[in-house]
Amino acid sequence: MTDLFAGLDDRLPALHELYRDLHAHPELSFQEVRTAGIVASRLRGQGWEVTEGVGGTGVVGVLSSGDGPVVLLRADMDGLPVLEETGLPYASTRTAVDAAGNEVPVMHACGHDVHVTCLLGATAQLARNRDAWQGTVVAVFQPAEEIGGAPAVVQDGFAERFPRADVCLGQHVSPIPAGAVGTRPGPVMAAADTLRVRLFGRGGHGSRPESTVDPVVLAAAVVTRLQSVVAREVAAGSLAVVTVGAIHAGTKANIIPSTAELHISVRSETAAIREQLLAGVRRIVHGEAVAAGADREPEVVVTETFPVTANDPAATATVLGAFTDTFGAGPVFTLPQPVTGSEDFAAFGAALGAPSVYWLFGGLDHAAFDGLDQAALLENGVPSHIPSNHSPLFAPAPDPTIELGVRYLLTAAAPWLAVRSGRAGDGRED
Repeated sequence: MTDLFAGLDDRLPALHELYRDLHAHPELSFQEVRTAGIVASRLRGQGWEVTEGVGGTGVVGVLSSGDGPVVLLRADMDGLPVLEETGLPYASTRTAVDAAGNEVPVMHACGHDVHVTCLLGATAQLARNRDAWQGTVVAVFQPAEEIGGAPAVVQDGFAERFPRADVCLGQHVSPIPAGAVGTRPGPVMAAADTLRVRLFGRGGHGSRPESTVDPVVLAAAVVTRLQSVVAREVAAGSLAVVTVGAIHAGTKANIIPSTAELHISVRSETAAIREQLLAGVRRIVHGEAVAAGADREPEVVVTETFPVTANDPAATATVLGAFTDTFGAGPVFTLPQPVTGSEDFAAFGAALGAPSVYWLFGGLDHAAFDGLDQAALLENGVPSHIPSNHSPLFAPAPDPTIELGVRYLLTAAAPWLAVRSGRAGDGRED
């Protein structure tokens, strides 16, 4: 690995500057025009063959160094409608208009700015040190991961337009100490479904609730009852989550509205549990509407679906072995069970018929964990006081997270790229 890492230390100040810029200028899903422009410009400067506008705002770079396997490396680019509260000097103050026409704050609350920076660092290393590896790398900078944008990239002729990957590799920065890296064979992240529920009541004056069917009260009953789906209907030990993330109803204190809308996130590990959860949500929504005396059936629509992110066992063993060989056994972990977060990364491996490996790596300062070691975190989970992905306080520490993220991508790809000792070649400028 020495040759692939050559020159990385000199590159880090520019990568940190890039990260701060991306963090300060997040863009919503399918709006990543500025980010995509930066990515395309830097890839061209490094000597990559670049295609823009893939799946909307996606960017794909291809670089070959002789015959050999094809490795896909992927990073996601979009931010979230979250108001940043980190207090960082490079905190986002941006707003944007979302798909529904609402002006919302925007923040890189999930760490996709880290992902873009790390992959651009890895592509620069691969271009600079082409004599150190053999094969082809396809670098995918994907739009709209937060709403399932990978299928849009795949459906844009991805398999026919670009070299077909022999392995698909991706990573995600996580609220664990920087330096820790790990994954597991098989399911590593849950499936996810997003539901939009519209409840129909009968509006009226707030002083005469007896003449109405109050959808706010109906919504409250639905939210409360939904908590029983996981607690009382799913076997203990099974991965299952039902979260109501948004409620919209009403305009004024003395007006009982006619409708209420809920946005619900459902997470599951297996097809059977997924169907059980979705059926439970629908049953409760319809049952509470009947109990409230609603004149009209509620609407339940699935708006987004993410499959289970599953790692190929043999390829996962190869990646974990490479991590251990490069970084030592101490920081490398195997997840005891899938995490409840979800990803659309699996779309690439499924479309290409290629094995996939997706891993998590730490992004936070060790001081935040009050001496908790890796074993305790794996057994008990991340403490609740640690800001996690999607929190307005989530703030990865650039040093050493970015450097390590670059090294993880290169280390994971190395077993397929016939990395060899020898003179490090000169790539173009970054």
